[in-house]
Amino acid sequence: MREVRSIPGRRMSSYSSAFASGLSARFSPAVIWADHRRTLPGSAIVASVLLVPHAEGTVVVAQPAHGETCAQLGRAWGNDLMGRVQPVDDVLLAAARHDDGWTVWERTPTLDAATGLPHTFATAPFTVHLAIHARWSRELATENAYAGLLVSLHHASFFARPGRIGRLRAGGRRIAAFLDELDVLCRELRLRLDASDDEVERNRRLVRTWDGISHDLLVNVLPRVRSDVPALEGARELTIARDGDHFTVEPWPFGPGVVTVATRGRLLRETFSDEGEMRQALDAAPWVELSYELRPT
Repeated sequence: MREVRSIPGRRMSSYSSAFASGLSARFSPAVIWADHRRTLPGSAIVASVLLVPHAEGTVVVAQPAHGETCAQLGRAWGNDLMGRVQPVDDVLLAAARHDDGWTVWERTPTLDAATGLPHTFATAPFTVHLAIHARWSRELATENAYAGLLVSLHHASFFARPGRIGRLRAGGRRIAAFLDELDVLCRELRLRLDASDDEVERNRRLVRTWDGISHDLLVNVLPRVRSDVPALEGARELTIARDGDHFTVEPWPFGPGVVTVATRGRLLRETFSDEGEMRQALDAAPWVELSYELRPT
């Protein structure tokens, strides 16, 4: 039987809470192991989506839709302060498709019993992340070596390499194996590309910046400061905030004077205790268009 629970209009989801507390910055072995212990038995495969707060409930946004939002930010990026994106097509491809590895899992979303909503990036077991990111990095690299390199580096950057004690645990050994696998892939790809280490690192940080800004907008974790953003000279901090019906970014990193990014998702107006009923409701849920207008302060 379905359990219906009310959803306050602007509540912060568990996903938002995790990002607000800084867990998205880097997965340490201790945090990962704690997260792994919290997962339910039998949850080795968990479909992960983004949950966007909405006045009528929660909008469920697929990871590829979030990726396209990242690419929209990248298309508008660049000015005399922040420099330009080069090579633009390869970097935008990496931004757009960095999370496409979740596509298969998202076809059968799984229920997070704690929220009554689909699992998110923050609630999926870390072992799922490792499997998806390792496979997808190699798959994308077969299509575009440059994008594959950036995505491999992007996903590896979220995990701290376990030390000797960390490797005593199965979770630590899995993380080490994942990082070793991506290290080998990255070395292979670098040999195929005529790109300097500085160029690759700058573009990796750009993809991470756009990924972060997209998350900030979608899950409403604002105001937010994004650090280590590559600029024409050195790095800058960007502050993203809400100002009435639009959003501000300071300093302004884009070429156009106003930038609008958009995506869409399915609107769930209630929460669930039964996974099958949640899936049925999600399949029948109306599409909602989400738009974010960005302006300088």
